[in-house]
Formats: sequence, structure tokens, C-alpha cells
Amino acid sequence: MNSDDVGLFGPGSVTWKVHEEPILLVAGLRSLYLQALHPRAMAGVAQNSNYRTDAWGRLVRTATYVATTIYGTTAEAEAAGLRLRRLHARMRATDPATGEEFRIDEPDLLRWVHVTEIESFLDTARRAGLPLTDDEVDGYYTEQRRAAALVGLDPQSVPGTAAEVAEYYRRIRPELRMTREAAETALFLTAPPLPWKLSLPVRVGLTLGPPRWAYFGIAGTALALLPAWARRMYGGLGLPTTALSADLTVRALRLALAALPRRYREGPMQQAAKARAARLTATPLGG
Repeated sequence: MNSDDVGLFGPGSVTWKVHEEPILLVAGLRSLYLQALHPRAMAGVAQNSNYRTDAWGRLVRTATYVATTIYGTTAEAEAAGLRLRRLHARMRATDPATGEEFRIDEPDLLRWVHVTEIESFLDTARRAGLPLTDDEVDGYYTEQRRAAALVGLDPQSVPGTAAEVAEYYRRIRPELRMTREAAETALFLTAPPLPWKLSLPVRVGLTLGPPRWAYFGIAGTALALLPAWARRMYGGLGLPTTALSADLTVRALRLALAALPRRYREGPMQQAAKARAARLTATPLGG
């Protein structure tokens, strides 16, 4: 296997076009709110994760995994997938409704996490203003079947077009509900403990420093970006005006992020992937 290739996707892929967007930090939070509505998936997280005591560490590890699958070499992406599959294979949880013990790497649960994540990435990027054709949208879902395979899913069992994603949501909605664990998780996501450097204003006597208010804004936007049916499950109104307000906010945030220097908009793995791709596709002298 080539240890110095462009990875699972590479330049020219819809995946690289979508993940070029820093606004996906909002998308990641949106996907967590959505995932919490699946009682069995939520039980698996609550009973196996230290997200309450190490929220930011878990976020960094998840972001690193996603970046590796998107921008790492094929060998790096496959190694990351193997580590994740081995970790999941050891984990069990108890269904809160039936008392049944289950594996957290059940295909239905893995599929739910995968679909909510990639649909959140795509929906947020488009609503923030990233221009994508319908063919590119379907192309992104199809490309992401490669990421689904890394966690142990049969790629053909994963929705590969926008229509298939919409049908998947239609079929799974009867299984979703607002449980106590979902509500507690949503509250935690909305007001998590900030890293000590960011929460310094709180430590010196201020109730809510600027970082806290900024995070509240991002969390509120992520909630408002949920599908109308999911917002209703959280007790909100599934009104078109809510979605319009979220669209305006996320577009403004995308413009603000675009003004940042490149070193703040692109992670080291993304920069390394671009440099590697440029080197691998360069025309040899005399060629």
C-alpha cells in the first residue's frame, strides 16, 4: 500500500470541498444534538463515555479521527478505522427500555451516527452558503460510504444519495424520542465546562465571559439548524422562520471565519494533505 498517497478522497472530491469549510464546527455540534435523540445510541454513549468529565478531550479526539479519514493517507485512515473498530468491539451497554445488553458497534447504531454526522456536515455547509449542485450533494454522500466502511459498515447499507438520506430519516423517526439522557446531554452540550484558558473571565469573578457567550451563540445556531421534526422533539417550534434565522446566522458566521488567516482556518493535517497532493500531482521536469 502506498504510504504517501492523497488518501480516501483527495483534491477534486466533493468531500474536500465540503470539509474546506471552518463552519463545520457548528455542524459537529448539530450532529451531536441529533444523535442524542436515539435512545439506544444515547445509552451506548452515556454508559461508555467520559464525555462529561473530559468533554473537550473527547471533542479533540473525534475531530482528529474525522480529519484523519478526510485528509490522512489511505494507510492512516485505515489504521484509525481499525483502532476505532477494536475499541467499539469491547463496549457493551444496556437498553434503558428493555434491559437488554447490546454491543455499541451494532450496524444500526453505527449507521445512525454516520448518517447524522455527514448529513449535518453537508446541510450546514450548504445553508452557510457553500454552492453545491445536486450531483455534488449525492457525490458527497456516495464518497462518504468509504468513511462508513472504516467503522465496520457495509457501504451498500449506507444511504448514498440525498433521497436515500431523506428516506432513512423517514424510516427511523418512529424510533427517536426525547429521553432523560437526551435532555441531559442536550443541556450539557449547550453549556459545557469551557477549557480553563477560555473560562478565565469566569474564574476572576465574571459570571459569563465572552467565550461563554460565543459558545452559547454557536450552540443555539446548531440547535436551530436541526430539521424541523428534531427541533420539535427538543420542545422548540419547527417554524420556517426559525430555519431562516439559522441560515442568516450561519452565513454570517461563515463570512467571519473566512476572514481569518489560513493558519486558523486550516488544521495541520489539512495543510499537510494539500502539500502532499500538490507534490504527488506535480508534473515532473521534462514530462
